[in-house]
Amino acid sequence: MVLIGTISLTHPTSTTLSTTSSQKIGNGSCNNARKTRAISMSVGNSKKEVMGVVGSGERLYLGLDFGTSGARFAIIDVGGKIQAEAKREYPLYSSGESYDWVRSWKETLFLLLQDIPLELRKHIVSISVDGTSATTLIVHSDTGEPLSRPFLYNESCPDALPMVKSIAPPNHTVCTGSSTLCKLISWWNNAGSNQKSALLLHQADWLLWLLHGKLGVSDYNNALKVGYDPEVDSYPSWLVCQPYSRLLPSVVAPGTPIASLKEEIRNKLGFQKDCVVCTGTTDSIAAFLAARATQPGKAVTSLGSTLAIKLLSNTRIEDSRFGVYSHRLDDKWLVGGASNTGGAVLRQLFTDDELDKLSEQINPSEASLLDYYPLPKVGERFPVADPNLAPRLVPRPESDVEYLHGILESIARIEAKAYGLLKELGATEVDEVFTAGGGAKNEKWIKIRERVLGLPVIRANQTEAAYGAALLAIKGDQVNIL
Repeated sequence: MVLIGTISLTHPTSTTLSTTSSQKIGNGSCNNARKTRAISMSVGNSKKEVMGVVGSGERLYLGLDFGTSGARFAIIDVGGKIQAEAKREYPLYSSGESYDWVRSWKETLFLLLQDIPLELRKHIVSISVDGTSATTLIVHSDTGEPLSRPFLYNESCPDALPMVKSIAPPNHTVCTGSSTLCKLISWWNNAGSNQKSALLLHQADWLLWLLHGKLGVSDYNNALKVGYDPEVDSYPSWLVCQPYSRLLPSVVAPGTPIASLKEEIRNKLGFQKDCVVCTGTTDSIAAFLAARATQPGKAVTSLGSTLAIKLLSNTRIEDSRFGVYSHRLDDKWLVGGASNTGGAVLRQLFTDDELDKLSEQINPSEASLLDYYPLPKVGERFPVADPNLAPRLVPRPESDVEYLHGILESIARIEAKAYGLLKELGATEVDEVFTAGGGAKNEKWIKIRERVLGLPVIRANQTEAAYGAALLAIKGDQVNIL
């Protein structure tokens, strides 16, 4: 018997998953026969296909990434090989003058679980989820139902900032209007009687609660922006003494097993009894984990609209002047900063086709003498802390090839200065850079960056946050004592 199954999704995106397993032998007595499975995904005009071999006793790991506009899953084996992946855009439901994001996230979570081929579901032994940093929900402490609309990752609560600054140490990570703590205090000041039965959860925490049913658990990556100190593994005294501190969740390491997948979900969707749900992380950290940069000195530069760098360091550094702070990764620190330079500047000047054709004509071994500071608008934070820094993109030579060469090289110099600043601040010196984002596709730019940095620059094999979340699921399975 040949088993062929197809799942077609018509809403909210045109996504197709198909699975094909090899012929079943005899009457099924050959339980160890291995099945070859093809998983394909189509979204719009793009298509991916991944081949995997799944044995009857294979253990698989599910990572779910909830980003700004949609969510995706990745299923991997213990060796990191992708067995399936797919994505969905969030369905949008109006709620007054905004959208009902909670409904969108919940619906997308369970649609993605249903999108997983049934033959793969029964092999999944561990699940983890990442979400956008500082996306905050205040929920009922008994039912888990939201008491208000969520505060989104990029939402600022300036009304709470003076109070936060009055209790937190100077230049602390929470001292920005978009921090989770500002969102908590803003809600608290307007909550009234709801204060008595409230609990704070981050987006990933709440989605994971839907799967395991244990309210009030978070991870130390998501909890950083509410004030949790990952170095001493506790909330600081200046926070604990506040009346709203009782809303704070308990905190454990990312990838810590919390509980088994809820029985009703297992029974309805065909997951195995021993499938465990683990704490998650933020989407940016999950993307770093995906690159498999596991040793101090390894870094990931993401060249999208902006230039964001993350460096694995033995030492923790914080400097709010440059927007630099450190996330804990087990016994190491993930140090990060972001410049406003990057692909957004290139898009202002060139089309994608022009970028491709002009790049082909660049000699990356020759240094450009043009000295620019490419910015899309006034203002820079890292590696130069100057809100009034103006873009510098002149003089423009007659040759567009020379002009693009100068811009690409200038961005590479900013990248080098950024890693140099992290070293000056006390971080481990970078010795290898993995590169991700749209800029990583430009081979000439990679060679320019290698010359300017004096380091190997390697295109990361995996950059999807869902893949990083799946790696956390592996970690959870390895330490599982539930």
